[in-house]
Amino acid sequence: MTDQGNNNHNISCNPFAALFSSVADAKQFASSQKPQQPSAQPPSEDSGESQSESENSVSDSVDENDDSVAEISRSFRSRQELCEQLNVNHMIQRIFLITLDNSDPSLRGGNGIPPRCVYLEEMAADLDGQDWLDKDNIEQALFNRLLQLEPGNHLIYMTSCSAVNLSADRDAGEKCAIPYLFGCYQRAKEELTKVPEKLHSFAVRCKNLTVSNARTVLLTPEIYINQNIHEQLLDLLLEGFRAARPEEVVEFVGEVIAALLSDQEVRTFEEVIAPVFDIFQGRIKDLDLCQPLLYYYLDVLLYFSHHKDIAKVLMEHIQPKDPANGLQYQKSLLGMVLNISCLLRTPGVVEGHGYFLNPSRSSAQETKVQEANIHQFMGQYHEKLHQILKSLLQRSGETRHLLLTWMGSCLQANAGRAKIWANQMPEIFFQMYASDAFFLNLGAVLLKLCQPFCKPRSPKLLTFNPTYCALKDVSEEERRNRNIHAKGLEKETCLIPLPPQQQVESAQSYSLLTENLIFTQLTLHLGFHRLHEQMVKMNQSLHRVQVTWQEAQRTGNPMSEQLLEQFERLMIVYLSTKAATTQPAMLQCCLNLQASTAALLVQLSMGNQGSEHVALNFPLASLHNTMLCYIPEFFAENMGDFFIFLRRFADDVLETSAESLEQILNFITVFMGNVERMKNPHLRAKLAEVLEAVMPHMEPLAPGAAQPIVFQRERVFCSYVHAPQLAEALITVFVDIEFT
Repeated sequence: MTDQGNNNHNISCNPFAALFSSVADAKQFASSQKPQQPSAQPPSEDSGESQSESENSVSDSVDENDDSVAEISRSFRSRQELCEQLNVNHMIQRIFLITLDNSDPSLRGGNGIPPRCVYLEEMAADLDGQDWLDKDNIEQALFNRLLQLEPGNHLIYMTSCSAVNLSADRDAGEKCAIPYLFGCYQRAKEELTKVPEKLHSFAVRCKNLTVSNARTVLLTPEIYINQNIHEQLLDLLLEGFRAARPEEVVEFVGEVIAALLSDQEVRTFEEVIAPVFDIFQGRIKDLDLCQPLLYYYLDVLLYFSHHKDIAKVLMEHIQPKDPANGLQYQKSLLGMVLNISCLLRTPGVVEGHGYFLNPSRSSAQETKVQEANIHQFMGQYHEKLHQILKSLLQRSGETRHLLLTWMGSCLQANAGRAKIWANQMPEIFFQMYASDAFFLNLGAVLLKLCQPFCKPRSPKLLTFNPTYCALKDVSEEERRNRNIHAKGLEKETCLIPLPPQQQVESAQSYSLLTENLIFTQLTLHLGFHRLHEQMVKMNQSLHRVQVTWQEAQRTGNPMSEQLLEQFERLMIVYLSTKAATTQPAMLQCCLNLQASTAALLVQLSMGNQGSEHVALNFPLASLHNTMLCYIPEFFAENMGDFFIFLRRFADDVLETSAESLEQILNFITVFMGNVERMKNPHLRAKLAEVLEAVMPHMEPLAPGAAQPIVFQRERVFCSYVHAPQLAEALITVFVDIEFT
């Protein structure tokens, strides 16, 4: 093969020649890249071409060809690197919407470039002519972008298209650090699905940069002027739930939190997240039950409760400075959430109240529709609260301990709500204790937590250990280790006194079921009982005012207008209270609980301490080492209160569960006439009222009024197997009343 042929062969076999349209073009490029060679010397006249000269000539020819190939390779590598650098620059521009290139947009290729970017003028000047971003300067560029006060003032067009593009302007000009970094995080994730393999690692680095910078922003918020970083984090989560796309937001925030937890030298995680709780608390106190925005905030709180580390900080955050002050619990973040209701925010002040306005001019149908609307929102609200508390109880042992400690201390600090004087002195009452709304909602949530074991014949019920109520002088360490969080129960009056010879055999530790049942009954005693009393009094007052007003109208008394205004105000309070206390799902949960409590107390009255329910049979055996001496009277009081309330204000609920009514009849039959099992004669007399409340009523009705449905109640009473013993108990209690 000739030298020329050998040269052509070497070039054609070089893989870099594929960059050219033909071998000739490749050879021409290689020739142009070679340095100019000196002109050839004429051959010697003394001698012909010797063998050595021939070999040298061939060697020189091969060297020249190798040089050509090397030049092509270097040129290709140079172009490859240039292309890669261009791709990196474009990727940075697409992810972070920043640039160092302020040239004429028409000179740029439009492919792979975002429509708008923030021009980093100072950085471009410092780099002295470099108009591209690369792997070495991206961190500095991002930091500079985050420090800009008005990035929107530095927006430039990246393409020749000058059409209005508001979304591009908004994204590139975002001045708030957290939402900007989240947008970058989203764009980096999108790049990961599109970039070639060689740029994949850099796209991952860009995504990680958004997380590390978000961490830096939260650790040093003071350097970002005119920005409330913690508010931005809360708003980001809120917007994620409002837009029904929380997954990406939760993923981003989760990575940022993991970064914060990994290094807490600058600030602890609690110091970073506590300001977010403060902002949340300040906002939620002004929200209304029927306001959709409230439920997005509850979604954010539910997210907090799902995250182990956030949940722990949240539980530490709500602990009051003065545990003995009942009102302090309502003023905590969780207390603010529990205080939302259709009840009046300030008792007695109807101005600004958003429910049941102008009741005297509203039809019964309009009032009923508004009540149904409130009940629907209450159902959603209680379900969200139930999910939040359930999640907190399941998160970790420490979080559960903190939550139960908060509840136990709260109930003890608010024990005065049940005192007789509390209803007589409202001014002092509302300065000392948490509100009716707080206790109503806390009770509704605890009722939901009780539902898994609220079945009259549930074996779980029998795991309840009443000795919990007799414990006193328990140290904090014991409370943690033995799961004892309620306080002050040893001061409560029980169904019967503790026999002198009987020793309290407390358990090594107590189940969550035991604590849950006690917390729920105590909450109902402090909350629902008071609202029931208020409704009875309001009902009586309304009747008196109405009669007086009608009389004033008839006689032309000028006081009639004032009486009408008084009637309206009282009616607003009454209708709001009735709507709050008669939410159907809450009443059904309470019915289940009270029926289950009745079944449990009947089992204890028979001395059953096994794992299975036993049938009720008469005559009852004498008590020996009974657990009834540890059961607080408010268990029975709550039951009586609830069924009397249903008879007065929600009679139709009594028709929903025949089995529940049977358990109540069993309870009345066992305890009403039996002083050995229930010492308090007033409490036993109250059971006679309960019997009257659950009986089917067939009173004459006003013309046009609908006859109440009593089919289930009739069936239960007609088929009740212990009817003779019930009659005997009824006679006994009335005889006892006469002699007491």
